[in-house]
Amino acid sequence: MDIFIFGFITGLSLILAIGAQNIFVIEQGLKKNNVFIVCLLCSLFDAFLIALGVFIFHYFLFFSNTLVILILNILLIFFLIFFIYQKALLTNNQYTYTKKSKDTVFQSVIKTFGFTFLNPHVYSDTVFFLGNFSKSMEISSKIIFGLGASSASLIFFFILGYGAKAVSKHINNAYAWKLINIFIIIFMTLVILFIIYKEIYLVFLR
Repeated sequence: MDIFIFGFITGLSLILAIGAQNIFVIEQGLKKNNVFIVCLLCSLFDAFLIALGVFIFHYFLFFSNTLVILILNILLIFFLIFFIYQKALLTNNQYTYTKKSKDTVFQSVIKTFGFTFLNPHVYSDTVFFLGNFSKSMEISSKIIFGLGASSASLIFFFILGYGAKAVSKHINNAYAWKLINIFIIIFMTLVILFIIYKEIYLVFLR
């Protein structure tokens, strides 16, 4: 039980650091947009990556390669730019949230996939940190540790998504949604600038 709790706390502390994904889940909750699918996919994707780290960590050192991280960061930047562009269009058009603006299930799946697997921090936090941390554990302890970390993801994402959905009734006017979109644009832009800064630092300043 101690190992399960330790895995739970460790996994929860890592999830809190994945800002872009968390903001996306909150937005889907506020829009009441495929909330269950988004929360479930985030949880399953995290569980998959945690399993890779905990059980076959050494086979995925490929993802620690600087070039691979650079490619993932470039893809993430393009993904976020397109996401920001969509938000900017909605904001400039005096966006009023209606059911017609909801994503389809397929669109939600693609966006959830992008916010999860295009983010190098997801790999560093789940595959490498948890994998390296649990590499000396026995197989039974690895299983318990992985279940604890995966449970943290499951609980966290569903609380995040459905918590946002619960307060969405207070955010159902054009002005509130315009402010939310502006916040998301600013936040995602800062994420892009942070990624660019990190890459410049690694290449030129380190």
